[in-house]
Amino acid sequence: MRKLLFTLCFLVPLAAQQQTIGTASAPVQTAPATPAAPSQSVQGSSPSPGAAAQTPAAAPADASSTPSGEPWLSGWMDFGYPWVTGPGGSLDTYRTFVNLGSGPKLLGTEFTLIDPKHRLFDQMHVRAYNIGGDPYETLHLDARKAKTYEFNADYRDMAYFNELPSYADPLMSRGIVLDQQSFDMRRRFASFSLELLPGNWIVPYLAFDRDSGSGTGATTFQSDGNEYPVPNTMYDLTNLYRGGIRIERKRFHATLEEGGTTFKNNQDLYQTPGATNLGTLLGAPLLGQTLDLNGLIAAYGIRGSSTYSKALFTASAASWLDLYGQFLYSEPQTNVNYQQHDTGSLLLQDQVLFYTSQQYLVSAAAKLPHTTGSFGGEIRPFRRVRLIESWMTDRLHNTGSASSSNTLSTGSTLSAQIGGFLTSSLVTNYNQLESDIFFEATSRLTFHGGYRYVWGDASDGILPLEGLAGPEQGKLRRNVGLGGITLRASQKVTVSGDVEAASSGGAYFRTSLYDYQKARARLRYQATGSLSLAADFSLLHNTNPLPASNYVFRSYQESLSFMWAPSAGKIWDFQGSYNRSALRTGIGYLDPPFFSPALSQYVDNAHTATGLFTVKLPKYNGLTPKLSAGGSLFISSGSRPTSYYQPTAKLFFPLNKKLSWFAEWSYYGYGEAFYLYEGFRSHLVTTGLRIGQ
Repeated sequence: MRKLLFTLCFLVPLAAQQQTIGTASAPVQTAPATPAAPSQSVQGSSPSPGAAAQTPAAAPADASSTPSGEPWLSGWMDFGYPWVTGPGGSLDTYRTFVNLGSGPKLLGTEFTLIDPKHRLFDQMHVRAYNIGGDPYETLHLDARKAKTYEFNADYRDMAYFNELPSYADPLMSRGIVLDQQSFDMRRRFASFSLELLPGNWIVPYLAFDRDSGSGTGATTFQSDGNEYPVPNTMYDLTNLYRGGIRIERKRFHATLEEGGTTFKNNQDLYQTPGATNLGTLLGAPLLGQTLDLNGLIAAYGIRGSSTYSKALFTASAASWLDLYGQFLYSEPQTNVNYQQHDTGSLLLQDQVLFYTSQQYLVSAAAKLPHTTGSFGGEIRPFRRVRLIESWMTDRLHNTGSASSSNTLSTGSTLSAQIGGFLTSSLVTNYNQLESDIFFEATSRLTFHGGYRYVWGDASDGILPLEGLAGPEQGKLRRNVGLGGITLRASQKVTVSGDVEAASSGGAYFRTSLYDYQKARARLRYQATGSLSLAADFSLLHNTNPLPASNYVFRSYQESLSFMWAPSAGKIWDFQGSYNRSALRTGIGYLDPPFFSPALSQYVDNAHTATGLFTVKLPKYNGLTPKLSAGGSLFISSGSRPTSYYQPTAKLFFPLNKKLSWFAEWSYYGYGEAFYLYEGFRSHLVTTGLRIGQ
């Protein structure tokens, strides 16, 4: 796929140049455009929001409306070479959070092709960023021909590395640093869609999406009395096929869609034969005997498929009434096969049986019919009053069965074979009904009030009953009050706020929303023509007072951002933001092996700040260089104090109208007070050329 990306980005402009040479038309000229912000050249970064605004607008539907002097090829390309120093400190943590490397790269490109004769297409756009080994590569292509088709394609390639030394490490207190849940994978996403006859009142469409991942990592092999960290390999693939029609009328819209998915997931675990793995017990005896693992081959494969039907509509039934609705039905099916062969000194705890080898086979299947529906409307009985009613339901019924065969050997003539068969079921029903009223007291003041009722039930069961497993039932009951206000004090000042308070009579999970209060306030102030300010505040307080839960969750966040651009940024501009947040949680649990009551608490207080100052330097050969400097920081205290700093500086220097040079420096510094070995620091220097405008 990487070869395809390079081919597309390099050969399309080349083909365009060859076509120009072979025709009698005027030479191709690069369309004048404002150069993109230097931040688009950042190694490993996504395009800034301004990048989208620089993409030329869609071609006019009528060929005669296209100016004869408009260039048929325009755009730019950024080529660069980043150098990374270090990193100093923890390489694994650096790869988890940053993961940028050195080497030549296509940092970014955007170009537009216009066919003046409107043969295969009217206009085509291509965008690509961070091509050449970056952890996040993107490619987008779209093409359209008026009243004939619209085609969109997207591709993303993401390198996912996650290995924090202090995470999932029960051996850390003994001086062993090992993340037992780590990943080194690549994920790839592809999406294609084709609309036919756009602009007509019936629009057929087809689409295909693919999500795949593969790589290696570490996980734990669970055995009675002990667990053993082992390496593993992973692969998964999901394909989504869908198609349908959209019906678009002046007062009515409807979509009918049919689709299906296929899914596979494979994972293999292994332990080199002959090597002794003492697990998390590290040789400590259990029931008078040392447990270890000296050989393992385990693999599971999951295969699934599903078809679904979806219908939705919106309608303006009258000047005072709008309606909408949606329905979705799917029936996924899943099959699982698991094989395991392990050797060592192991334990079957419920029978107090020590064994030296095991062969374990499992086969399972499940069906999950799933129905979702919603309906609502907006009623405007009076000029200043709006009533919004909505209802939705979600129903999932899952049935499954599994058979297993477990053969144990003690290394002598004694062996035991244990077979099993079980069936399981899971039923969840969720419903929500909401009523809202909006009242415009004046042209500048609007009040909002509402009520939401949520109810549902869930049950699961496994037969035959074994151990602590048994039928479980839960009910969900929640009453929620809603309120809000919006004040447009003037053209420069807007203030809004929303509140939400709920009381519950049941919940499915201990950490679900139960009795909670939620609030948010926003302020927008255009102080002058060049200075704008925005402030936000949010709060959430949730408690579950049931003795079995004793759960408390509190969080709040306040932020301030501003943009200052005197004279519309002709000389300089400055933008920045500050965010302060606090989080506190507490939940009761039973501490093994004696199941004594205990309380788990987590506290975090954080400060985040960002800023970027950009100044236009004196002109050189009639062109304007740009210099920007700033960065971001994160500082937290509490259960896991952390600091992160990322200053940066960028220079964008036009050499002529079609060629510019840029250079950028960034520093990455990360540290944790309690886990000093996870800190890292690194410098990234990038320089390159922009071709085009």
